[in-house]
Amino acid sequence: MAYEFKRGKRRTIGFVVGPEGLAVRAPSWVPLREVDAALQERAAWIIKKLDETRARHERLIEQRIEWRDSTQIPFLGEQVKVVLGATKAVGTAAMLSGAESQSLTLSLAMPPSAAPEQIRDAVQVWLMRQAKRIFVERLDHFAPMLEVKWRRVTLSRAATRWGSATVDGSIRLNWRLIHFRMAVIDYVVVHELSHLRVMNHSPRFWETVRSVLPDYAASRQQLKEDAIPHWV
Repeated sequence: MAYEFKRGKRRTIGFVVGPEGLAVRAPSWVPLREVDAALQERAAWIIKKLDETRARHERLIEQRIEWRDSTQIPFLGEQVKVVLGATKAVGTAAMLSGAESQSLTLSLAMPPSAAPEQIRDAVQVWLMRQAKRIFVERLDHFAPMLEVKWRRVTLSRAATRWGSATVDGSIRLNWRLIHFRMAVIDYVVVHELSHLRVMNHSPRFWETVRSVLPDYAASRQQLKEDAIPHWV
């Protein structure tokens, strides 16, 4: 199995599995035979993670969105149809509910001939606006329960990180969380708020999360497994 190998200032041999494959990091003083031994010892774990990463990458490709009239995107765990040709002012969007099919429709004020990039950008603006609104609502809901205070929330575009928190009460949440059902969003919100009490992932931290969301493990697993749209 081919892998990327780098030495650096670290104490132990580390393995990172990503879309590009396996990357191995080792201290400058560790001989190659020890690196090989560590690879053999972790072989089963590495192969499992590579298979999981490959399967997730394939799901991401399947989730690639064709930006056109009537395309569908996930919003809070449900599929929403994007419809072009609304008569509202350019740049606005509205969420409608179909009376017959009970399907959700996002109407955009642009012609059906709009370029894919225009459609994508308009949908993203709307989703980010909804994300900010919902994040604030959920932060306000859970903060008193955890007896913490948050100061501000900003939207993140990080590729692999869903959220972060700093000791001054600043919260960053990935706007793409808006694709998931509310239970998953609540888990990430509670996770970051819990860091305002415990700034690590110790057993005390997870007990803090569990005190508000006893079944957080299911949402945490869904966050790892579900494939969200591939934005291009």
